[in-house]
This record gives sequence, C-alpha cells and structure tokens, in this order.
Amino acid sequence: MREDNGFSVSSVFLAFILGGIVGAGITLLVAPRSGKETREKIKGLADDIKEKAVDYSEQMKDKFKSTVEHGKEFFEEKKSLLSTAVEAGKEAYEKEKEKHPH
Repeated sequence: MREDNGFSVSSVFLAFILGGIVGAGITLLVAPRSGKETREKIKGLADDIKEKAVDYSEQMKDKFKSTVEHGKEFFEEKKSLLSTAVEAGKEAYEKEKEKHPH
C-alpha cells in the first residue's frame, strides 16, 4: 500500500491524526474561550477525527477484502494449473508404461 510519493496510506493518516491533535492542543492553550466553548470545540474535533478514522478503517477493510479475494483467485488459478500438470504427468507415465511393459 505505497503511494507514488513513497508514503504509505497509513503513515499519512497517522500524521494527519497526530497533526490534528497537536493543532487542537495548541489552539486550546492560546484561544481565549470559556470552558463550555472549549469543550464544544474539543467535542467537534473529536467527532471529526472519529469520522475520519471510521472512513479510513472502512477503506482499509475494503482494500483487505479485495486483496484476499485476489489471493483466492490466484490460488485457485495456480491450483488448477498444477492439477492439470499432474494429470498430464500421470497420462504420460501411463503411456510410457504401456510402451515398455515389464
């Protein structure tokens, strides 16, 4: 899951979350607000972060499911090829055995 710029999606998301928390902390320290206003701001920020985290986890779940499905398809394809090769080997063995009976 690497992006073209070399950063993984999870590292970008983690940086976003940490940046949001640090920014919110600095804002709370320097902003002249009442306790009620500050709590409302914190709640709004927490709700935004929660929503983004849920969206991110859904995206990761979808990507995981897609990867698993792709893996299953790949496995089934290779299993079929291997089975075909084994059957061809058995047939070739039987033909050779018929040519040279002991």
